[in-house]
Amino acid sequence: MSDSVRESGLYIRRGSRGHGHLPPVMPDARRSMDGRSTLPELTTRPPFRERSLPSSATKNVVVLPGKDYSEAPSRSARHDSFGGDLDFGPSTRFSSMDFGDNLDLTASPAREPMSPATGAQRDIEVEMRRLRLELKQTMDMYNAACKEAINAKQRAKEMQLMKLEEERRLEEARHAEETALALAEMEKAKCRAAMEAAEAAQRLADLEAQRRRNAEVRARREADEKVRALDAISNHDFRYRKYHIDEIEMATERFSDELKIGEGGYGPVYRASLDHTPVAIKVLRPDAHQGRKQFQQEVEVLSCIRHPNMVLLLGACPEYGCLVYEYMEHGSLEDRLFRRGGTPPIPWAQRFRIAAEIATALLFLHQTKPEPLVHRDLKPANILLDRNYVSKISDVGLARLVPPSVADSVTQYRLTATAGTFCYIDPEYQQTGKLGVKSDIYSLGVLLLQVVTARPPMGLTHHVEKAIDAGTFAQMLDITVKDWPVEEALGYAKLALKCTEMRRRDRPDLATVVLPELNRLRNLGHAYEARMSAVGTNSGSGESNDQVSGSSPTAGGSWRTAES
Repeated sequence: MSDSVRESGLYIRRGSRGHGHLPPVMPDARRSMDGRSTLPELTTRPPFRERSLPSSATKNVVVLPGKDYSEAPSRSARHDSFGGDLDFGPSTRFSSMDFGDNLDLTASPAREPMSPATGAQRDIEVEMRRLRLELKQTMDMYNAACKEAINAKQRAKEMQLMKLEEERRLEEARHAEETALALAEMEKAKCRAAMEAAEAAQRLADLEAQRRRNAEVRARREADEKVRALDAISNHDFRYRKYHIDEIEMATERFSDELKIGEGGYGPVYRASLDHTPVAIKVLRPDAHQGRKQFQQEVEVLSCIRHPNMVLLLGACPEYGCLVYEYMEHGSLEDRLFRRGGTPPIPWAQRFRIAAEIATALLFLHQTKPEPLVHRDLKPANILLDRNYVSKISDVGLARLVPPSVADSVTQYRLTATAGTFCYIDPEYQQTGKLGVKSDIYSLGVLLLQVVTARPPMGLTHHVEKAIDAGTFAQMLDITVKDWPVEEALGYAKLALKCTEMRRRDRPDLATVVLPELNRLRNLGHAYEARMSAVGTNSGSGESNDQVSGSSPTAGGSWRTAES
C-alpha cells in the first residue's frame, strides 16, 4: 500500500496535501471492477468499531471491543455479498458525514498480511476521509465567504446610508449657505435703503433748516415793519377819541340797567349818547383778567382799520376798560335770523347781500398790511346790522396778526391755545393749534349755511349734505321766506359746504372763489328787488316789497358781542 506505514501494528493514512495525520475512514467504499476508486451513495453506517468483522478463520482480524463476532459471515460470503453492499440504484444520494470522535483507529495486532480487497477498502476509506475533510474545509471557507459577503453587504448598506446622510447634510449646508447669502443680500439692500433714506432725510432737514432760517429772517423783517407801523399808529391819537370815565358814567346814567342792551363774554353793553351821537359802550368787568388782553387787542385792531363792513370804534377809556362803538340799530344777525323779539324775517335778497358783505369784510382783514389779520371768532352773534340792514363784523378781540409768509404757505402759525366758539372753530386749528387765514373760511361756511336755513350750527353741515343727496334741500331753507330761488340757494349751499371741508387745503380761496360767487348772488338779489319795486310802483300801491328796510327796529334796539 502506498503512503502507508506500519507502526505498532496500526495502519495510519498520511494526508497527501499536508493536512497532517488523518483519522481512519469507514470501510464502506469499494473499488470498481476495473480497479478505480468510486464514490457510490454512502449510507450512514455505524462507527468503525461497531462494524462486523470477517470470520475467525481470517488470520489478521481487527477486533472491536464490545462486539460479538460469533455470527459474522465468512470471508467468502462477505466477498460474495460485496455487490449487495454497494447500492448504486436510482435512489442514490449523499448524506452528511459524521466526523465526530466515534472514529477509532486502533486495531488488533496483525497476525497475517491483509488481502488485496482489504487494502483497496482501506484506500477508499482513506480517500473518503480526505475528501470529507476537504469538503468540510470547503464548506467552512464557503460559510466564511458567505459571512464575509453578508458583512460586506451590510457594510455597503451602511456606507450607502452614510453616503445618503452625508449628501443630505451637504444639501442642508448648501441650502443654509444659500439662505445665509440671501439674508446677507437682503441686509445689504436694507442697509442701502436705510442709507438712502438717511441721505434723503438729511437733504430734507437741510432744506427745512434753510427754509426756517429764511422764515426767521422774513419774520424779523416783518416784525420790524410791524413795530414801525404800530409806532406810527401810536403817534396818531386822532384815530379814536379817549373818553374820561366821568363822560362814560354820565352817558350811561352810571351804568343803569335800563340802558343795558346786551351782555358780552367780558362785560355788559349799554346804549348811550356821546357828542349827540347814539353809541354802544362795552364795559370790561373788573374780574375779567383775560378780557383785559382782548380789550387791548380790540383797541389795537379797530383803531388802525376802517372799512364799511367793520364796526367803527369811536373812542375808549383805557383806564377803566370802556370801548365806545357806533350804535347798530338792528342788533346781531343771530337775533334777526331767529326772529327774537318778534322781528320780521329777512328777505332772501338781503340775505345774499349780507353774506357778500361779510365775505368782503373778512377778505379785508386777511389782506391787512403789514400782516394778515385772522378773526378766529366769526359767527352770526358777532355780525351786527345797522338801520338799513348793512352788516358789519364786530368783536375782533380774539383777532390775531399772522405773518404773511405763514398765512400763504403750507406751514401754519402755531398758537399755544385755541380760541373761538364751538361749532365754528376750524377742526384742524382745534386739533393742531395751527392758525391760518383759512381757519376763518370754515367759520364763514357754517355762518353762510345759517344765513339761508336759520338753524342752529350743531350738525348743520351734515343735515344740509344729507338733504342735498336726498334731493330735499328746499326743505332745509328758512320757511319764513316763501319765494326762495331754490337753484341759486342750492349753489350757495354747496359753496358753503366746500368752505367747511375738514382739511384746510381743501377749502376754496376767499378772494378768487367764494367772494365772486357771493357777489353774483348779491347782484341777483338787487335785480330782484329793483324788479319788485318797479312792479309795486306801477301798481300804485306805493308800498315797498322790502319787508325789512321798511320795518322799524325793536324797542330800544339791541347790540350783541361775541362770547368766548
